[in-house]
Amino acid sequence: MAGLLGSLGRGGLMFMLILLLQGIWLPLHGYSYDSTPFWAGIYMLPLTAGIVIMGPLSGVLSDTYGPRWISTSGMIVVTISFLLFAALPINFNFWEFAFAEFLMGIGSGMFSTPNTASIMNSVPSEDRGVASGMISTLRNTAGTASMAIFFTIVIIGITQRFPDAMLSSLTSIGAINLAPILSNIPPTAALFSAFLGYNPVNAILTTIPPSIIAHIPSSTLTTLTGTIWFPSTLANAFLPSLQISFIIGAIISIIGALLSALRGERYIHEEKVIEVNSESEIESQELEIVEKSS
Repeated sequence: MAGLLGSLGRGGLMFMLILLLQGIWLPLHGYSYDSTPFWAGIYMLPLTAGIVIMGPLSGVLSDTYGPRWISTSGMIVVTISFLLFAALPINFNFWEFAFAEFLMGIGSGMFSTPNTASIMNSVPSEDRGVASGMISTLRNTAGTASMAIFFTIVIIGITQRFPDAMLSSLTSIGAINLAPILSNIPPTAALFSAFLGYNPVNAILTTIPPSIIAHIPSSTLTTLTGTIWFPSTLANAFLPSLQISFIIGAIISIIGALLSALRGERYIHEEKVIEVNSESEIESQELEIVEKSS
């Protein structure tokens, strides 16, 4: 159950962080839309580093001190990391994001390796294939369910907030006459266009009649097609829902930590060895008994 909740909390995290980087943070810091997928991968490396460092180390510590408190501490670290992500502002400093990522990797490594070893050690050798299959099944199922939960929360939030955010943002730059057109951008299209690395405003402007475009100042058009306006508009609708998903991830993780603490101390299933004597040994032992009795 602890492993199931661990995967349920972390399964959709990677996609949420990539959306945050590609759709908002990287464009706000001057990265072109076509380069954001590459740089998003680069900026996710602290998460991988934490897992690489702590995964093998937690295995060694688990073999020495047992998995109970190492796994439980890992889930607590994951909970703290979720809360740090939820507290990030729109225009955060990268070191804050990297620190939360690294903590997430550390916590994941602390939990996963000892938890898996704890399960595999507790079953007889003939059942370890089944146990491994169940671990993989629960982990993959929870990861898929996690993505469904996180994306549902985010898409519902964007659907509710994006039209108002678009209207307010267009008003602030003096392009209120474009509101009937740009406010009709589907929220999911706005989200996934950022994920795929392009600004949907550019494509929409090409469909607007030239007579309308002619009344829009060139500075306003430059703002609309730049790397700042659309990410800022999307952030106002995206971040509140993203923060809710991070808080839910923290709640799931702390419940997983409580279940992890209930596993008890280290337990290793011991095989019983039954010695079977050969027929000749049995006959000699019977003859020895008869001789002694006589």
